[in-house]
Amino acid sequence: MNNKNNDPQVDVVISGLGPTGLTLAHLLGKRGLSVIVLEREPQFYGNARAVYTDDECLRIFQAAGIAEELTKDMLVNATFQWVLPDGLVLHQLIQTARPHGWPANNLFYQPLLETTLADGLARYPQVSVRRGREFTRFIQDADGVTVMHIASQGAQYSKQAPVFGETPAPQEGEEALRARFFVACDGGRSAVRAQLGIKMTGKSFPNPWIVVDIKQKEGEDCLRHLPYFSFICDPECPTVSCRQPYGHHRFEFMLMPGQAKEHMEDPRTVRAYLSKYVDVNKIEILRSLVYTFNALVAEKWRDGRVLLAGDAAHMTPQFVGQGMNAGVRDAYNLAWKLDAVLRGQARDSLLDSYQSERRPHAKAMIDLSIHMKNFVSTANPLLCSLRNVATRTARRTPGLREFLSEAKFKPRPRYETGAYFGLPRQRRAGLEGEQLPQPLLVDRESRTLLMDEAMGQGYALIGYGVDPRKSLADADLQQLARLDTRYLTLYPAGGRPQGKVSPSAPVGVDEWEDMTGECIRRFKEAGYPLGAVAVVRPDRFVFAMTNPGAVQPAIHSLLEQLGLKAVNGQREAS
Repeated sequence: MNNKNNDPQVDVVISGLGPTGLTLAHLLGKRGLSVIVLEREPQFYGNARAVYTDDECLRIFQAAGIAEELTKDMLVNATFQWVLPDGLVLHQLIQTARPHGWPANNLFYQPLLETTLADGLARYPQVSVRRGREFTRFIQDADGVTVMHIASQGAQYSKQAPVFGETPAPQEGEEALRARFFVACDGGRSAVRAQLGIKMTGKSFPNPWIVVDIKQKEGEDCLRHLPYFSFICDPECPTVSCRQPYGHHRFEFMLMPGQAKEHMEDPRTVRAYLSKYVDVNKIEILRSLVYTFNALVAEKWRDGRVLLAGDAAHMTPQFVGQGMNAGVRDAYNLAWKLDAVLRGQARDSLLDSYQSERRPHAKAMIDLSIHMKNFVSTANPLLCSLRNVATRTARRTPGLREFLSEAKFKPRPRYETGAYFGLPRQRRAGLEGEQLPQPLLVDRESRTLLMDEAMGQGYALIGYGVDPRKSLADADLQQLARLDTRYLTLYPAGGRPQGKVSPSAPVGVDEWEDMTGECIRRFKEAGYPLGAVAVVRPDRFVFAMTNPGAVQPAIHSLLEQLGLKAVNGQREAS
């Protein structure tokens, strides 16, 4: 390594170019940080694994500046349904509301998504991808991390991770990278996690499924009868039927007792299973593979300057499509915190909140996936009958009907009390530690904008009908300017002040109307009156929600929690 002073060459090295690593590279690159991504495969895997993303993650892709490009290759506003073997629909999930500004349910073909994300990194000259380079080991100290890597052999998943706690020996041809931080996005068999000796806790499920990816042949139109994502609740063979863009489709079949992997992967068996749903002469079989799944969480997500994200930190069963999305959420939580620490806008301990915030939500998604697996894969006829009766009853029962139809069973983007970077919740329905909705805003010139675009990349103060700076001193505003803070006044649609005399518009604050009502509605639900102010973090989670006149103590608490101290009349991270 030609670095005599051992100074970091880049801000962050990422191991792994899957969706988590790609998203993190985008978010860091957009903030101007220098990044190198190491990827052992010389080219993308080429097969679909993840198939689904939600509105929360499209909002994250919006923050990365690439959501519009990604949705061009998605089936947005997808319908999900649970179907009985005779074709009778047990329940449909059709979500039209857009509390986060994007469609709630969306299906994609992963090779297209990854290609778009990878191509989009070209907009950041300080972000580079090194394909065919395999992580071997790292050495960290007080100032940074030295990441060693070699040319990979390019074989899919052939390398076994080292034993827990083992530091691999130097290898011929190793090269070194020096970075401030190292983030492992290298999957469920993470070599970085293994070198750290971090164990996974949870459960591995022995009952296997076979996944079969198909594509209709050129000129054929043989999938029109399968327009929705369907969980087929068949006790003789629980099945998943997943529509994808551009003629792609996925089936998953649960193996029943006595069915061997070799038999199920036999092309004749695969065609026999598919023939129940499609004309096998009109499709290509792209992949068929028997797999089992895991519900595991790493015991620790950070060791000094090394952090785990995505499957390296947690492994989610596929039944609610949240494995990839959990990794995307990790990247969003981590990116702004790394940026703050690297720029001296926060002390190093801010990174400890990454695990305390993300782990409970990731675990909740894992638990939901297990419940969904149990729901759709029940093979006992009596239990199937009870499930069907209970579902039909719930659909006819107020409260339970909304719970199902609005997907309220899905964990909210809300951090656990005492586990997040922010002030404690002041009331049961308080907004602290919760991600604000993202309404469509309109200004006085009738120009529209999604709220995150108005808030920028830094902190934001949102006043409910008031200038949020009203009770702040000049010194407070100077400190907030260093955090790239923006100021918004939010009115209900049609709720701007009216009168005979027009006061001058305040300088430095943007006035908007909440046209979809999502944010104002949430303020009201939480019991906050006109004049309340939300102090919003860069990831759109609420640091504090204050009543009129109480903004200054909240800002002082923010600066204190960031570890900022006065130096020559300014503040810097301690």
